[in-house]
Amino acid sequence: MVSRRRNLPALRGVQPHVKKVVAVVPVLVALTASACSSPDSSAGPSPEPTNPASSRPTTTPAPNPYASLSAAELGARLLSAAAMGRSTEVRQLLDAGADTEVRDSHRRTPLLLAVTRDRVPVARALVAAGADPDTLDDRHDTPWLVTGVTGSVAMAKVVLRADPDLTIRNRFGGLAHIPASERGHADYVAYVLEHTDIRVDHVNDLGWTALLEAVILGKGTRPWQRIVESLVDHGADVSIADRDGVTPLEHARHRGFVAVARILERA
Repeated sequence: MVSRRRNLPALRGVQPHVKKVVAVVPVLVALTASACSSPDSSAGPSPEPTNPASSRPTTTPAPNPYASLSAAELGARLLSAAAMGRSTEVRQLLDAGADTEVRDSHRRTPLLLAVTRDRVPVARALVAAGADPDTLDDRHDTPWLVTGVTGSVAMAKVVLRADPDLTIRNRFGGLAHIPASERGHADYVAYVLEHTDIRVDHVNDLGWTALLEAVILGKGTRPWQRIVESLVDHGADVSIADRDGVTPLEHARHRGFVAVARILERA
């Protein structure tokens, strides 16, 4: 059996070297930490953070394709674009300086053409550009009056933003709600009576109110029943007779409009 004491001298000889290595390690760690924490003056200042938005490429707006046209050419194109419902072209023409009040051979403006064909986006662009809702054509129609013919509630809302004159009469001496009552535009009549101060009992050149026109020229079916209800609800005078002295109720009974007659009897 080998005695353990024989290995001791060898171990004692190694110990001084181990102590030296152990002593060096903290010094190296300290130097490394110092080098990492101290700024490197040779590296120069740290770069400034970049703004992603400022580094994006700038886009140049496309040139207006109508910028070089004459006033006459702009006007002709605007009339055509308004009638056809080309709203993007209308906006470009307006940006190029086209006159909103240019007239065609029948003295119709772009807005009147847009209203006649129910081009709502076009009308919206024209109204935003300041188009006049009261210009008369050679048939004595205005953009506002024509909304009563088409019965478009969406268009009526757009034209009302331009503050039209509700007292201008058409060639029959009527206001917008009278032809609408004749044609059965129930939603239109209800909207106009609710959102404007149009004169409900206005009498046209034929001697008819909207109520008389709805009964005399209407069909007595549900759209006209709704119109009669709207007119009555907004204060229409059921006693106003035509030039022959015939009242709306008498006309309704004569034409066999039972439902309409009942509405008038309750008024």
